Amino acid sequence: MAGIGSSNYWEDLRKQARQLENELDLKLVSFSKLCTSYSSSRDGRRGDTSDTTPLLNNSTQDRMFDTMSVEIEQLLAKLTAVNDKMAEYTNTPGTASLNAALMHTLQRHRDILQDYTHEFHKTKGNFLAIREREDLLGSVRKDIETYKSGSGVNNRRTELFLKEHEHLRNSDRLMDDTISIAMATKENMTSQRGMLKSIQSRVNTLASILYTACVHGCVSGGERERERGLIDMKSLLVL
Repeated sequence: MAGIGSSNYWEDLRKQARQLENELDLKLVSFSKLCTSYSSSRDGRRGDTSDTTPLLNNSTQDRMFDTMSVEIEQLLAKLTAVNDKMAEYTNTPGTASLNAALMHTLQRHRDILQDYTHEFHKTKGNFLAIREREDLLGSVRKDIETYKSGSGVNNRRTELFLKEHEHLRNSDRLMDDTISIAMATKENMTSQRGMLKSIQSRVNTLASILYTACVHGCVSGGERERERGLIDMKSLLVL
C-alpha cells in the first residue's frame, strides 16, 4: 500500500472500503435469508414427532448463525479501521484544497458503515427472539406430551392445557408471518439500496471531478489576470 503522504493512499483506502462494503452487503443478505428460513421451517419441525430431526436442524442453523455473526463482526471491524484511516488522511498537510470533497466521501462511507451495523444487530436480534420462542414452545410441548402419557387425553386439565398451547401456537404463527413479511421487504430495500449506492457513487465521483476542475480553473484564471496586469504596467513605463 502507498504511504500516507502518497497521492495513491486515498484511492487505496477507498478501494478497500468499497470491497469491504460489497462483502458486507452479500453477507447481510445471506444472514437475513438464514433468519427467514429458520422462521419458515418451524411449523414443519413442530409437526414432526421425531426428536432427532429437529435437533439436527436447530444445531445446523445455530452453527451457521454463530459463524456468520463472527464473520460479519470481523468485516465491520475492518471497515471501521479503514474509515478511521480515511479520517486521518483528511487531516494530512497538503489536502486542504480538496478537503471538502474528501470529507464528503468519508461521510458517505461512514453512513454505509452505520447502516450495515444497524442492519446486522436488528437481524441478529430477530433471530435470537425467534430461537428463544422456539425453545420455550418446545419445552411446553414436551410438558404436554409428558402429562398426556401419565394422565390420559380425556383429562379436563389436559384439554385446557392443549387449548392454551394451541392459542400460543396460533399467536406465534401470526408473529412469524409478520416477521417474514418484514424480512422480505428488507431484502427488497437492500437490493434497491445497492442500485442507489452505485448511482450515488457515480454522481459523487463526477462532483469531485467538477470541484477539482473548478478549483484549478480559478487558480489558473488568477494567474492569467496577474500576468496581464504586469504587461500593462510595463507598457505604461515604456510610454
